[in-house]
Amino acid sequence: MSYDCAVVTGAASGIGRALAVRLTEAGTRLVLADLRAEPLAAVAVELNATAVPTDVSDLAAVQALADAAADADLVCLNAGIVGSLGDPWDISVAEWDAVFAVNVGGVLNGLRAFVPMLLASGRPANILITASLAGLAGFGGIGAYGPSKHAVVAIAEQAALALAGSAISVTVLCPSLVKTGMSEIGDDPLDVADAALAATRRGEFVIAPPEWHAAIVRRAERLVAGRQPTSAEPG
Repeated sequence: MSYDCAVVTGAASGIGRALAVRLTEAGTRLVLADLRAEPLAAVAVELNATAVPTDVSDLAAVQALADAAADADLVCLNAGIVGSLGDPWDISVAEWDAVFAVNVGGVLNGLRAFVPMLLASGRPANILITASLAGLAGFGGIGAYGPSKHAVVAIAEQAALALAGSAISVTVLCPSLVKTGMSEIGDDPLDVADAALAATRRGEFVIAPPEWHAAIVRRAERLVAGRQPTSAEPG
């Protein structure tokens, strides 16, 4: 499946920028969003895309983004932040609120703004939501980030269930560490983008690193057995 027009949030860097690069190479017209107006503008100029500076935690701003991309057939809800690391009770109320406002609220606002428009168009479309391996496996000491990404996976699942039988499919990307502004180590964002777009075109729901599949299964087995959790390890 090729795309005529794609929207990418969090497009100024990292996975978002990588998605934009790969989509441009495929001839897709892009509408790019990010809270950081200057780096967003630079990426938009580089890729001959339209830049719409957007605070994804603000529904009105995301609705304006949707209005600027009324013919989108791929919506990448990618924007996210990490916040402070630590135990749940050590993270401030303000930090919990900020992380959830972007990571969870940004996805919800994206669905609110785009899904009715996509359904009304009747055209086939894909929604690609960036979550994290931390939304499928358990890791200690990662503050509000891990819980927010578990919520994102659950919201993506609810969206997929609600859209079953429609022309719209939902894919949720759950990468491990990626070389972005959030991490100096990890996978190349372009490789992650390639895998995510391929899975989206195939209509897959979850894409997660193969080396972590067993850890995801082990977590589920511990949950149904009522056992206390352990921090996930690959393999």
